[in-house]
Amino acid sequence: MFRRLASFFALGWRLLRAPILLACGVLAGFLVPYTISLDHQLRERFDDLSWQIPSRVLARPLDLAPGRAMNADTLLLELDAARYRNDGTGRVPGSFARNGNHFEIARRAFAGLDGRYPAQRLGVDLQDGRISRLVDLQTGAALHQAELDPARIATLYGLQQEERRLVQLEQLPGLLVGGLQAVEDRDFKHHHGIAPLAILRASWANLSAGRVVQGGSTLTQQLVKNLFLDRGRSYMRKVNEALIAVLIEFRYDKRRILEAYVNEIFLGQQGGQAVHGFAAAAEFYFGREVEALGPADIALLVGLVQGPSYYDPRSAPKRALERRNRVLQQFLDTGLLDAKAFARARAEPLGVSAKGALPRNRFPAFLELVRQQLQRDFADHELDAAGLTIHTTLAPSAQLQAEAALDAALKDLGKRDAGVDAAVVVTAVPGGEVLALIGGRDADAPGFNRALDARRPIGSLVKPFVYLVALAQPQRYSLASLIEDAPVDIAQRDGTRWIPKNADGDVHGQVLLLDALRNSWNLATVQLGLRLGVDKVRGLLESFALGRTINPNPSLLLGAVELSPFDVAQLYQYFAADGHAVPLRAVRGVIDGKGRTLSRFGVKPGTGDYVAASRLVTWAMQQVVESGTARAIGEAGLGGLRAAGKTGTSDSQRDSWFAGFSGNQLGVVWVGRDDNRPTGLFGSTGALKVWIDLFRRLPAQALLPPEDGIERVWINPENGRRSDAVCTGARELPFIAGYAPSEREGCAMDRIREWFGRDDN
Repeated sequence: MFRRLASFFALGWRLLRAPILLACGVLAGFLVPYTISLDHQLRERFDDLSWQIPSRVLARPLDLAPGRAMNADTLLLELDAARYRNDGTGRVPGSFARNGNHFEIARRAFAGLDGRYPAQRLGVDLQDGRISRLVDLQTGAALHQAELDPARIATLYGLQQEERRLVQLEQLPGLLVGGLQAVEDRDFKHHHGIAPLAILRASWANLSAGRVVQGGSTLTQQLVKNLFLDRGRSYMRKVNEALIAVLIEFRYDKRRILEAYVNEIFLGQQGGQAVHGFAAAAEFYFGREVEALGPADIALLVGLVQGPSYYDPRSAPKRALERRNRVLQQFLDTGLLDAKAFARARAEPLGVSAKGALPRNRFPAFLELVRQQLQRDFADHELDAAGLTIHTTLAPSAQLQAEAALDAALKDLGKRDAGVDAAVVVTAVPGGEVLALIGGRDADAPGFNRALDARRPIGSLVKPFVYLVALAQPQRYSLASLIEDAPVDIAQRDGTRWIPKNADGDVHGQVLLLDALRNSWNLATVQLGLRLGVDKVRGLLESFALGRTINPNPSLLLGAVELSPFDVAQLYQYFAADGHAVPLRAVRGVIDGKGRTLSRFGVKPGTGDYVAASRLVTWAMQQVVESGTARAIGEAGLGGLRAAGKTGTSDSQRDSWFAGFSGNQLGVVWVGRDDNRPTGLFGSTGALKVWIDLFRRLPAQALLPPEDGIERVWINPENGRRSDAVCTGARELPFIAGYAPSEREGCAMDRIREWFGRDDN
């Protein structure tokens, strides 16, 4: 029997020896150099393993403090923008609970410009548009201040549209590292890249279940698929996968392989952006740091490895829940969870946030400003995919409220709405941080940014600066000074005549400077400007470094200068900052991928040479709001803001403007048409309506200008002389201290009339 078998094999060997040896030779001649080539490519890729890490653009952190202006709608907008979830308890980082005006917020840990902030549970009470109480819920201690982690408002990608956050194994929960191996590759610590027994075990499990419940590939093979190979299913691809996996195991230790895996594995998709790695997936699905995840959350992420699209918890929650629970069962079976922890985790809902965390160009107009202000320190290619964290000044609530106000106000215009566009700039007072920026009525549309690039005649918005030039000379001018509101007729260089008119068509004769500004009378302003010298007005405007030369024509006095809404905000920030030139900024600072601060963008205010004069102009602009061209603000119920502002209308009603500020915010609104055709709108009937709707929504503080260096005196408006409060028609006006009228005019007849008019009964 054995002799026959031996003879058979001997005969077979003699017949097949040559082909077998030839095949082995060919195979060795191909496989050895092919393996050497693969090994060379592997070392090049793996030894310098690097990824494109997107740069993240963050809003400003929400600063909470007792007494700060805040309402429930604004706080909810901020929480939603930062992807906080109302779970009714406010105990898990990234969640909150609300009971009327009482909020319990579980703040996430986050890295700011001044270091890391730990997770913290905060209690916030609101009352009368203010934060009335702020406490640490863990200790019960009252807090003077706290910050909520900022919302991500944009993501700057490179050529590869990949969302990724690099972590080391020590930064991941032990359950995630152990659970991943328990579910995907239990022999990871022992195999050499491929595991035939695991393939057989997975095949049997899938056959028994009637569906795919286990994968046979090792973690190393899965890493190879993600790093080196396409998504094809050919036999050659499988050979390459196995061969590279063995080479990786030969070259690198298990820790290096596992760390590469947890940062590379594909776990989801949002539009064109792919989510890679567990740290990015934790933020994408739960809005939390990966180290803050609980067992149920970890099981969901581990379960996604088998099919991120198929088990997507947002589009297929039922499948995702079933898959998560199967993974939890495997955690229990392998001893990673005890029975109690398993039961608690299995009873939890999926708990994913309603939307992903990959906003890209949500606020294109503001992002354009961010790029412009970063250009002095970073080239565009250095911003994209550089792993930077760009901290900006944007307030998501202010931006969203501005968008809503603009949309509502323009719709209210009725037929006049046709073809009209707009821009809005909102800044913080006094710091000059840009809180919101809208470049067009379709705020999400990229393209022409009217807030930055639409340079239009500003009309009467220039007038406060004419009066500032005058009031900066207190020995000559005060708000009680008299000026002629009289006709003007000036010859121009081209031989034509410049004959301005008042908007009401009237001539008002001798008027106080205060009334000329309050009522926006053109003729009085021109008379004053000509007396001062147009060059002085031009010099003042150019001192704000607006980046353009201004022609000193007399028409400049009525706003014949073309500026963007952002330029106008820069000008009016001077008054809002109490007479200090404060550069507007959209960027707070930049942090690199290792948490080091690369740049910090502070503000250095100007010297404030005309603070007292600016306070007089601000007070006069409060009268514009109280009883002048912007009195609609008080009529709309916003009189308590004591806002200061100025309307503006260009020739033929082509541009409608309003610039105004409260105690904590400045808003500039432009409404007009891109084709420069008339809109039929004045400043008070177009832009002012947007401003009113916006400041109804914003948590605003009343404007209380400082009184230092100012004294108040009663005067006779007929001649500007000092008078008494009891005198008929007397008005109390502010003056720069030491420059109030000294000449007094009594009113004895008024006292006599008052005496005889008494009714002693």
